Amino acid sequence: MPELQQVLKDALMQEDCGWNMGSFGAIAEFHHVYGDPAPQAHAGLMQVTSRGGLRIDTLEGVRPVAYETLSPKPHRWTQAVSLCLPHDAAAMNQRNVLTALGPDDDALLDADRGAQLFDMGLGQYQADFCIRTDNPELLEVLNENAGRSLFDHGNPAMGAILKHHPHRVLLTRLGRVEVYQMIGGPDTGGKSPEGPHTHVLPKLLKAQRTHSANTPIPEGWVPCCGVHPENPVITRLGEDKALNRSAFDAFQDLLGAWGAESYSQGKQAVWDLLQAETPAEAAQEPGAREARAGWRNGIRQWRVLHGPTPLTDAYAERFDRSAEQADPENPGH
Repeated sequence: MPELQQVLKDALMQEDCGWNMGSFGAIAEFHHVYGDPAPQAHAGLMQVTSRGGLRIDTLEGVRPVAYETLSPKPHRWTQAVSLCLPHDAAAMNQRNVLTALGPDDDALLDADRGAQLFDMGLGQYQADFCIRTDNPELLEVLNENAGRSLFDHGNPAMGAILKHHPHRVLLTRLGRVEVYQMIGGPDTGGKSPEGPHTHVLPKLLKAQRTHSANTPIPEGWVPCCGVHPENPVITRLGEDKALNRSAFDAFQDLLGAWGAESYSQGKQAVWDLLQAETPAEAAQEPGAREARAGWRNGIRQWRVLHGPTPLTDAYAERFDRSAEQADPENPGH
């Protein structure tokens, strides 16, 4: 069984590992950018660059959940480890109005500890989505509108936030992610900047869910930090790449230790059939959803690992034909 603290410590030094904290509809992501300085060693579980950073302050009570999900693109899959807490232990403040919190004494960098922290009041269960600033003009607007919802008609605070691009600080019971780059929008050409960034999607926020329904989190647990080790077939920019076998093997170890047994059983079952060259028409996929997802990803991975053949084409045709249907909660991957 891998030791969680060491797995995370190693992952923080890997440029191709991404991280996030947040909820369904409000999330902060930390990624390295190609060409930036390499990750630096820090005390504890922390990484920080000129664009953003993260810190995990505690692993007490954490259950790591490793999983792979189906991509809408039939030659891909996604993978992650969610650091989960029991439902009650994961709860944050769930404020629904803009709230002044005072100076951010726990900021990652000493230079930011005098800046003022404000909870944006997004009301999410396991994440307080905050902004931090020492800009006098923005502070005036924020303080004048504290106690109001950012979504109130005529509230100037949201416009001021988008104009001034304050740091975003996402807080959970496990730690924080900080984003220093500009907010994606008109000033960034309508898209999020490469590397650390945030998403606030009001339509998804209304669902009041802790995570996507397509993320296989066990009942009674809440994801508080997402770890995304290097994907063996997808670059950090979301492009296809040649298989990185060592990245594939490394994640299979985590999946075996921290993943759902039924998923791995479904994958192994189809691998055994392909190894035996059993015709697709003689194969029977599992009935359970999780095992069936393992079966489908098993077909994809076998084709990548061993190359496509008429046999694997037949399995894909019979069992993975819905691959083109994009997941609206995880588009493009």
